[in-house]
Amino acid sequence: MRVLVTGGTGHAGPYIISDLIAAGHQVTALARSDAAAAAVSALGAKARRGSLEDLDGLKEAARESDGVIHVAHRQDLLPSGGIDAVAAAELQIMLAYGEALAGTGKPLVVSGSIGSPTNLGWAAPGAHFLGRPATEEDPALPPDGDEYKGSLRVRNVVELTVVGLAERGVRSSIVRIPEIMHSTSDKAGFLPVLIGLAKEKGVVGFPGAGANRWAAVHARDVASLFRLALEKGPAGKNWHAVADESIPFREIAEAIGSRLGLPAVSIPADALVLPGFFGFLTNLVTLDTPASNAITRQALGWEPAQPGLLADLDNGHYFPAK
Repeated sequence: MRVLVTGGTGHAGPYIISDLIAAGHQVTALARSDAAAAAVSALGAKARRGSLEDLDGLKEAARESDGVIHVAHRQDLLPSGGIDAVAAAELQIMLAYGEALAGTGKPLVVSGSIGSPTNLGWAAPGAHFLGRPATEEDPALPPDGDEYKGSLRVRNVVELTVVGLAERGVRSSIVRIPEIMHSTSDKAGFLPVLIGLAKEKGVVGFPGAGANRWAAVHARDVASLFRLALEKGPAGKNWHAVADESIPFREIAEAIGSRLGLPAVSIPADALVLPGFFGFLTNLVTLDTPASNAITRQALGWEPAQPGLLADLDNGHYFPAK
């Protein structure tokens, strides 16, 4: 299969390209710069110079492919417009793909977020809000719910749009990725940010009792799921790239603390407001987002094979020796 991949030089992208090529697919990766073109070429992909701003170019590239995997985002919009601007631009990209692929039955697999389903909950500061695990059958949050705010609501419009392309003859699906995607090449994900914050503060904080739960997955396992969704995933589905389905945030904090030699401490409610202890991470660290992968395993035969989060923390790459 001739596969177009966007985001080939991001965290998950190189693993996705390598997994596709190992499975016998021909990969063309969108490359914004000479450096990006060289990086994807080194992985064995054909570089196609272009950018996410060029919607006509994306439509042309999609038409020339047998399928599309999209994991890129307009990160350049973050400083001026925040995540809402990024999501708004992504919506236009999804509509462009829909125009290019309508009626073809070709697969379009797009990255989403575990933090999007309707059972999403907030762990109230100092409290124990424990919602049920999200399943693949939970739809994205409606775009107009007053109880949901900002970037989550905008992000969900993108997911709803992708799933809706199934009605236009596109074999579209979403791969929902949890807060933590870990690997040896994780340099800018939430885990390195949490580690950096702990070093800065001298303690590893967790909100309230730390009972709110996060999911996690290795980037190599994410890559294999994107390939399986591309190869055989039915249209209009959500898939969960979740290996560790439910890790209490306190356990994550304690694991980081034990490796840094720092105490893990509860952050009280009055410090769980912006710009409190966690800063821009405040809204994230209080989320309770356990998630199930049962439907994904059964429907696609996906089996995570890489180390879980706590085991991967022992492999040294997050805590290099001084």
